[in-house]
Amino acid sequence: MSRGPEHPGIPEEPSARVIPRRSVRALCARLRNEGKRIVFTNGCFDLLHAGHAQYLRRAAALGDVLLVGLNSDASVRRLKGEGRPVQKAADRAYLLASLSCVSYVTIFPEDTPARLIVEVVPHVLVKGGDWKGKEIVGSDVVRAHGGAVKTIRFLPGRSTTSILARAGDIRRKGPGSFGGPRGTSRSTHAS
Repeated sequence: MSRGPEHPGIPEEPSARVIPRRSVRALCARLRNEGKRIVFTNGCFDLLHAGHAQYLRRAAALGDVLLVGLNSDASVRRLKGEGRPVQKAADRAYLLASLSCVSYVTIFPEDTPARLIVEVVPHVLVKGGDWKGKEIVGSDVVRAHGGAVKTIRFLPGRSTTSILARAGDIRRKGPGSFGGPRGTSRSTHAS
């Protein structure tokens, strides 16, 4: 399915790891036949940030293959509201697939990954620490097949929502204002 680099030292094209939804079941069957331990997580991943990178790296460490289910644009809009997603699904998928810890990405149109998890049947289902103590969608399917459900603590203060809020604060203060009074900057260069 994915090819190696055409030139030594150049990573493969990330889009080769973005797989169509219709191919998920066959891919996962092949991976299982190869004895690979499949880890699955999902999310919007609207603005990729350090919290996402750490979370995905830690999730990947729980198995051999990390498959990320990515909410479609319409799904993100329903979940997060107007103005979201900031980036289109194809761009979000490409960025995720560019991370060395992510094996595959697939886009799903539903609001939850329940149907996708039935197709994947991962060995490990991973969600962020904010789900600890809550019923994680698909956990019943994973456990019924002998799999495990794990939560991973997020990096504090990292979220797309908080990044967008900070960006909104900067815009409201106006150009050139980096925390100082409106219309001024903290620059100390001589004029």
